Amino acid sequence: MTDCLLTPTSVTHRPSAHLRSHFMKEAYAAISREKAKPLVLECIGIDQPRPDEILVRIVASGVCHTDMVVRDQGYDVPQPVVLGHEGSGVVEVVGADVKGLSPGDHVALSYAYCGKCEKCRGGTPYYCEDFFGRNFRGTRPDGSCPLHDSHGTQISGCFFEQSSFATYAIASERNAVKVSKDVPLELMGPLGCGLQTGAGAVLNCLKPQPGSSIAVFGAGAVGMAAVMAAKIAGCSTIIVIDLNDERLELAIELGATHIINARNGDSVKAIREIIPEGADFSLECTSSPKVFRQAVDCLGTPGTCGLVGSSALGTEGIVDIGNFLFGRTLVGVVEGQSIPSKFIPQLIEYWQQGRFPFDKLVQFYDLNKINEAMADSESGKVIKPILRMKH
Repeated sequence: MTDCLLTPTSVTHRPSAHLRSHFMKEAYAAISREKAKPLVLECIGIDQPRPDEILVRIVASGVCHTDMVVRDQGYDVPQPVVLGHEGSGVVEVVGADVKGLSPGDHVALSYAYCGKCEKCRGGTPYYCEDFFGRNFRGTRPDGSCPLHDSHGTQISGCFFEQSSFATYAIASERNAVKVSKDVPLELMGPLGCGLQTGAGAVLNCLKPQPGSSIAVFGAGAVGMAAVMAAKIAGCSTIIVIDLNDERLELAIELGATHIINARNGDSVKAIREIIPEGADFSLECTSSPKVFRQAVDCLGTPGTCGLVGSSALGTEGIVDIGNFLFGRTLVGVVEGQSIPSKFIPQLIEYWQQGRFPFDKLVQFYDLNKINEAMADSESGKVIKPILRMKH
């Protein structure tokens, strides 16, 4: 069993020798123990993977807005919990029933789904009937979890069937996507959630025709991925709305044709000055009810608004019902309506071609800087933080 790598700034709680003898592996993990409080670093124990599970040595993990929403209990995931759902790493152990992966494979981890319900069998696993439970329950479906704290007490994990804010994670064959050993593994994690959400919302859900117009509200990782995807799709007018001038300038570099700083006035009016008839498509990536209304109001006739912003449960938005009487559509987009095993390799190919340069969005941090990474993400200083694990 590999010892945790501890630093002077980490919490050095460690299982007793007796407890450690029962664990498959010790891991160094960032744990969310209290609502809206900084994560703490501890050694945890991880059980042997079950027959349908794999043990992954995590190389890196992206930090996503949803991690902060759960930290702050916008979704009721039981604490203490190990979060993280954009992991990438190397398979170390595979369960007896795993057929498609082997030790040594490089993988990017994505969302969880059951693989058995009508939606999964019908080819839409992002609508899995147990999607919320599999990703946000904090345990396996039977109530167990392979993670334990220094006292041997089970702690919540199985977050998106990975909990990748740790040096090791238990995942499943379904949510682990094998990637080439020729690509930089530390970059691949964010493809499993934020980047596939933004790119997939455009390419898989909205499916704009060449020459279409789109307004993207929010220039974070999801919005920037949408901008790059809109350029790939051939949109002729790509408008990005945000509050951060530096992000807006980067959006131009990534494919935006127009930018609007929402601090400078009425964003809908500004969009109508660019496209008098209104946008063919819009994408709301901010989780703000006010911005959601703007994303609907800027549409033309017909027009489609995709909603991807991850709001706390219970958040309500107000729209003018009359907006939908003339062929307008509102669609919620989960994980970019992506099948990870197919879409992640496609995004990697776009990246290799220079058409999806998501590496321009990232900044790396060591795991023990996780709270700094989260703060930088929330302040807008960094678009996509990625945590690197030391082994």
